Amino acid sequence: MAKIIMTCGRICSGKSTYARKLKDELGGVILSIDELMLDILGGETGDKHDEYVMRTQKYLYKKSAEIVSAGTDVILDWGFWKKSERDFAREFYRKHGIICEFHYITVDDDEWKSRIEKRNAEVQNGRSDAYFIDDGLAAKFEELFEVPAPTEMDILI
Repeated sequence: MAKIIMTCGRICSGKSTYARKLKDELGGVILSIDELMLDILGGETGDKHDEYVMRTQKYLYKKSAEIVSAGTDVILDWGFWKKSERDFAREFYRKHGIICEFHYITVDDDEWKSRIEKRNAEVQNGRSDAYFIDDGLAAKFEELFEVPAPTEMDILI
């Protein structure tokens, strides 16, 4: 039976890399807010960014349920940074009769900073179209992230 796998973790913790690994292992489909936002809207969404993220999430929830009902696993590659987001996701899929799992990807602070530096260098050199993460954005995301309780996660990476 197909299921939803949700990646949880701070920005630059390795969620996208892990999602690609799962895709290869399971033959699943990755749905990514960042991918849609960057591919369709570009990196310049300004003060509408949060609104566009919410619209994209809403669309991806519907699309993920549709894909799973067709028999294919779905990997949601976004952070699920807040407990309320994780609770909403779990309830959404429960209401639709869909099996879901949370996979929490964690890295220590030194590795996290190193990954941000590597990502930023790739963006600056044109090797990645990911978001550039300056100190202000890193601090904002760090403040937003609510570390999940062990009971919230199905797998710890």
